[in-house]
Amino acid sequence: MTNNCCDECGKEGGASLKVCKSCMQVKYCNAECQRQHWSTHKKQCRLRAAELRDEALFKDPPHKEDCPICFLPMPVKLLCCTSLPAATILSVPIYDFVTANVELANDDTDSAVYYSCCGKSICGGCLFSFVESGNIGKCPFCKAERIGLYSTDEDTVADMMRRVEANDVGAIYQQAGYYYSGLEGFQQDRAKAMDLYVRAAELGCKKAHYCLGVIYMGEGDLKKAKFHFEAAAIAGHEMARYNLGYIEYNSGNIERAIKHFTIAASAGHYKAMYQLRTFFKEGVIKRESIDSTLGAYNNSCAEMRSKARDAYIALWRLGRTV
Repeated sequence: MTNNCCDECGKEGGASLKVCKSCMQVKYCNAECQRQHWSTHKKQCRLRAAELRDEALFKDPPHKEDCPICFLPMPVKLLCCTSLPAATILSVPIYDFVTANVELANDDTDSAVYYSCCGKSICGGCLFSFVESGNIGKCPFCKAERIGLYSTDEDTVADMMRRVEANDVGAIYQQAGYYYSGLEGFQQDRAKAMDLYVRAAELGCKKAHYCLGVIYMGEGDLKKAKFHFEAAAIAGHEMARYNLGYIEYNSGNIERAIKHFTIAASAGHYKAMYQLRTFFKEGVIKRESIDSTLGAYNNSCAEMRSKARDAYIALWRLGRTV
């Protein structure tokens, strides 16, 4: 067969042939030929599809999204590091990597603040700075009043609903969370929440994929959980990546677990770096294989920190909001 022939009937079709979407290796002139050829092709297809999935899964993730105001990379969740080593990787012992506040490391609070009035998000540090400058309750983009005399919770929900109708992925994700937890006047409804999470995920929302993974893992559906964690990890969600490492480790796939933990740690995920340090202590991995990851971890933490973000996190730890 050539690339211009159907792999089932041999008919030449050129550009009109349809490529198998799973393996991208064979072509068919129609769906019937594809069905007829499946018994012959399925083993090869599944092997190649798994290879392609791993290629996507373990390649370098995309750069973190920057906050549109301070232009610093935004962590997926609250940045948990509380100190940074002053020296370089060559002089910092492995046990002196960036330390974390355990409370923050285990918290699931989003690092970004979403504004339903205009559909934009900023980091907590910029929100802190904006409020400190006297703009309490205002949106930093459209300057709409978000709190107080000129705005109510009902106004905020109405803004969100308008943006959901406009297919705004941030609003869809936000509404899904309201339904799932029964917040902001929404009656708790798992089915509606799942539909919205799926809708946001299909629009490319890595946080929605992560939430679906968490929900399915909690319900014991590891296959679906892993699928959504992988989709989120490919998009750069380090907590989803850490969960994949945890799943692979529990399944006895230590090498794959180490790959996941390494990628997550390089992105600044404390628990992944801690797990790698544990592996080193147990003799599972060697020092030379962890040095570069340690340097990447420290650098990622440094890039994401700022005085304003530290101030925002300090307020959060006191149970206060800005």
